[in-house]
Amino acid sequence: MYAGSIPARASILAAFERQTDMADMNVAILTTGGTIDKIHDAVAEDLSFPVDGASQMDDILRTSRCHFPRIEQIVQKDSLNFTGADRENILTSVRKCAERHIVITHGTGTMDRTAAFLDGKTGDKTVVLTGAIRPYSLGKSDSEFNIGGAIVAAQILDAGVYAVMNGRVFSARNIVKHIANGRFDLG
Repeated sequence: MYAGSIPARASILAAFERQTDMADMNVAILTTGGTIDKIHDAVAEDLSFPVDGASQMDDILRTSRCHFPRIEQIVQKDSLNFTGADRENILTSVRKCAERHIVITHGTGTMDRTAAFLDGKTGDKTVVLTGAIRPYSLGKSDSEFNIGGAIVAAQILDAGVYAVMNGRVFSARNIVKHIANGRFDLG
């Protein structure tokens, strides 16, 4: 079931069939940090970003045998600490992308705010935000499932801004994180 005003199945299949140029199927993944990239810091006994600043995305794509997305790190930050300047930086990066299909890894705490900020500003690009409730590095994470769904969604949805979390596609204005349930679901 799609959340918000997402195209129906026939529309999605038609969009996919229109994609005859494989170059048009290229996907960029812009990483911004969030839980998906955090690791356990044994000294601080906390979750933090790797000291070397590396994203988990290379490993996620390698283990998923997904070889085609281009990865670009924008920032590595907990989204709860994002500022207006961070969101402007994300928008600038989206606009500069040669690819029309873009996945943004993002913290789940403010994914809805960034999606709303980007909505209507990305031109003919399909932008899909995704993340994880549990860090990839800890195992048993929802990150790989969410990334896979976001990569597929970015290739077949019409231009616009969406989020893919927990097996659902959400329009930019219909993203709701249910903290008590530990997942994104219909409003």
